[in-house]
Amino acid sequence: MQGRLFAWLVKHGLVHRSLGFDYQGIETLQIKPKDWHSTAVILYVYGYNYLRSQCAYDVAPGGLLASVYYLTRIEYGVDQPEEVCIKVFAPRRNPRIPFVFWIWKSADFQERESYDMLGICYEAHPRLKRILMPETWIGWPLRKDYIAPNFYEIQDTH
Repeated sequence: MQGRLFAWLVKHGLVHRSLGFDYQGIETLQIKPKDWHSTAVILYVYGYNYLRSQCAYDVAPGGLLASVYYLTRIEYGVDQPEEVCIKVFAPRRNPRIPFVFWIWKSADFQERESYDMLGICYEAHPRLKRILMPETWIGWPLRKDYIAPNFYEIQDTH
């Protein structure tokens, strides 16, 4: 079953794959990393000018990593927003996805957190660095194959 945005993207020749609808009825689409930059620009121009949320997760141990974007379009009024969920999957060995900070400014810290916790590199992001873990931290704590260290460095709080 495909939604309105799926049909619109097909009509305009944009590469994507439907993942159906989530439990709230939000259309979910998969975009390849190489197509994400151009598709994001087109979605913004089409009216999806609000990034409600960006997050990332590890699909399976040794499998793909996913970067998830919830976009909102308000065309007919605030009480009738049109939402879409975009999933961009990247390989674990070299997870690289184009950043969308310059399109949706709210993606800045959210993409940085995804980098910090899962190691997804958002290409050309102007401030891509760790924000939750110390710069010297080794590994990506939210990956399913992450092995927690036996020790934790105690830091001064003064």
